Amino acid sequence: MSLIELKDITKSYPLDGLQLKILKGINLKIEQGDFVAIMGPSGSGKSTLMNILGCLDKPTSGIYHLDGVRVDQLSSDELAEIRNKKIGFVFQGFNLLSRTNALENVELPMVYAKVPSSEREKKAKEALAKVGLKERMFHMPNQLSGGQQQRVAIARAIVNEAPIIFADEPTGNLDTKMSVEIMNLFTKLNEELKRTIILVTHEDDIAHYAKRIIRIVDGEIHFDERNDK
Repeated sequence: MSLIELKDITKSYPLDGLQLKILKGINLKIEQGDFVAIMGPSGSGKSTLMNILGCLDKPTSGIYHLDGVRVDQLSSDELAEIRNKKIGFVFQGFNLLSRTNALENVELPMVYAKVPSSEREKKAKEALAKVGLKERMFHMPNQLSGGQQQRVAIARAIVNEAPIIFADEPTGNLDTKMSVEIMNLFTKLNEELKRTIILVTHEDDIAHYAKRIIRIVDGEIHFDERNDK
């Protein structure tokens, strides 16, 4: 079975007494170790798809299997547990706690997972070293550049050894040089640590770091091909 398998996934929202269809029967398989870029214009449904894939939202209908578990029918608590064990998130805005240093920000998912304090610190230091921030672990977010803050966010996403990393416009707040550094880091995580990366972006040059590009138009997959970089 594929790591991720969607079958006939739809998502609708009520609007003025009607149902606004955002996703219209998505069928998709993603294998362990893949690096997928999801693209589409504003309003295409790519963010809605990302939220469902990341177990942040439920589909209106359809079947979603994640690592062999059917997740579309799970409770909110069960979805939270899946997210904590299986998924790491990286967002455009970094989402770091401003009054907490880099090390403590990276430890946060392990606090929720009730990992002992000494083990949390050890794993967080290892994760920061993997993203090149060994010398910055006690810096506060406002003492770090945008690229460094995003590296902290990536360390936080990998610290629980989650097999899947979801990255939503991870270079959106970065300049070109920093964007290249961050995308090279994602490539390294994919190729060396064998993490499955699912990236949402509207930038062609960012999408071309991925092994596979999917384009969403009006809630449907219009393009899904391997990327021969």
